[in-house]
Amino acid sequence: MSARPLSRSVEDYLKAIYALCDTGDPASTSAIAEALDIQPASVTGMIKRLAESGLVEHVPYKGVRLTEPGTVEALKILRRHRILETYLCERLGYSWDDVHDEAERLEHAASDKLIEQMAGALDFPSHDPHGAPIPTRAGDIEPTNLATLADARAGDRVMIRAVRDEDSSDLRSMAEGGLVPGAQVVVNEDSRGDGFVNVSVTGDEAARQVPDELARHIYVVPDES
Repeated sequence: MSARPLSRSVEDYLKAIYALCDTGDPASTSAIAEALDIQPASVTGMIKRLAESGLVEHVPYKGVRLTEPGTVEALKILRRHRILETYLCERLGYSWDDVHDEAERLEHAASDKLIEQMAGALDFPSHDPHGAPIPTRAGDIEPTNLATLADARAGDRVMIRAVRDEDSSDLRSMAEGGLVPGAQVVVNEDSRGDGFVNVSVTGDEAARQVPDELARHIYVVPDES
């Protein structure tokens, strides 16, 4: 594999493939195209180049997954992105619903030195503003294969661990409903309606109807407090 810096396009592909393979399954061409909002034909050519560079490997009839070098590079990109998000929120006053796009623009230009200076200034945070784990400088990352609020059953008590950060309107809806990392949530009895989950957030017992699509973007763990 070349030691030359990766292009912005290659970095975007590696990050997208890493996210798509989070469940353990390979990433299909169509899923990559959808994630990057490009045509499948464009994906085919790039995947060939990534494979020739040793960054991905083909899984016959299923798609591709990152090789070990590809995973190393993807985690570097993810670290840059999430530290940038954290710095922008904590030090520059960005709101959590608009910081993702700004970090997307900056992650390709920021040097490793700058990122580590930011990390140090933040006392080396472990999670970004949306609750997602930040890979360490050594390339370690907390497991992220979590259940979603849409998977919870009536009567479950859960705590929000993280949320998807790509959609600003989703993030605003979550914030307005108190559905943020660290919030304790009870799934109310007879909660299932047509396309929503009925929940109450600890500290504000008013019931909220969370659309299923939004609930699938909220990651939870059992609340053992």
